[in-house]
Amino acid sequence: MRYSQLNLSGNRRVAVTRRSETYDLTSADADLRSFGDVARAASADGESIDHVATRLLDEAETLDPSVVEENAMVPVDASEVWAAGVTYEISEQAREDESSMPDIYLDVYDAERPELFFKATPSRTVGNREPVGVREDSTWNVPEPELGIVLHRGEIVGFTIGNDVSSRSIEGANPLYLPQAKVYDRSCSLGPCVVSRDRVDDPHDLDMEMTIERDGDVVYEDATNTSGMVRSCEELVSYFTRHNAVPELSVLLTGTSLVPEGSFDLQEGDRVDITIEEIGTLSNGVVSV
Repeated sequence: MRYSQLNLSGNRRVAVTRRSETYDLTSADADLRSFGDVARAASADGESIDHVATRLLDEAETLDPSVVEENAMVPVDASEVWAAGVTYEISEQAREDESSMPDIYLDVYDAERPELFFKATPSRTVGNREPVGVREDSTWNVPEPELGIVLHRGEIVGFTIGNDVSSRSIEGANPLYLPQAKVYDRSCSLGPCVVSRDRVDDPHDLDMEMTIERDGDVVYEDATNTSGMVRSCEELVSYFTRHNAVPELSVLLTGTSLVPEGSFDLQEGDRVDITIEEIGTLSNGVVSV
C-alpha cells in the first residue's frame, strides 16, 4: 500500500492507495491524521501498518488521485533524516574525484563500518513538487537520488524516495566540511509517498532512474538498480540505531549510484525527476538558497 499525507483546506489527513483505489483513512478514524499515527497504531496493536489500514477501508471515503497529487505533503514527518554514503562503487569513485583527500572514500567503501551522516530536520525537508535548494556559496551542486528507508522506533516500516542534494565543491575542499555540504535550507526532498515494507518485494532489486531538465531540455538521464548497493538495508539500519537514541519517526537514505558527470552543476530553474520501481516518482524544481 502507498501512504500519502495531505493538507486539505488546512486540515491534515492521511490517504492510502491500494491497487487502483485511493482512500481517506482520516474519514474512517479521525485519530489518524498522519503516517506516524498509522505507524503508532500498528505498533500498539502489534500489527503491520497495512493491517491497520485494511480494517478501515470499508468505512473510508474514496479520493480522486488528483486530490492526492495536488495536496500531498512530505509523506512522513521524520524528526531526523540521515543518509549513508559510498554505498555504490560509482559513488565512491565520484567522491574520490571531487575530494582533495580521495583515499578516505576508498577506505570507507571497503570498511566494515558504513558512512552515516545527519542530513535534515523537518524544516529543511520538502515534498513532491516543492523546490529543493542549492547553496549560493557552492560552485558545484548535484542531486543524489536514493532509496529511503522509513523507520518507526528503529524498525523498518516502509520505503520512500529521497533526493540528497549536495554541495560538492564545499565537501571536496575538505571532508570536514561535509555538514555544510549536506545540511542547509531545502537540502532534502522526500516523496511522493511511503510504500509499506510488505509491498516492496526486494529493496535490493529496484530499478531507479533520474532525469534532469533545464529550459525544457533533458540535460541528464540515466538509470540503475539498487542491487549495486554493497550494504543491505538491514545493515545500514543496524549501524544507524546502534548506541543512538533514534526518534520515533526517521528516514535513512541509502546512497546513490546515479552521479552526473563532473562538469554538471545543478542550477536554479532545473527540474529533477527521480523514479524508483514500486514507489513512484519524486519531482522537484530547484531554487537558490
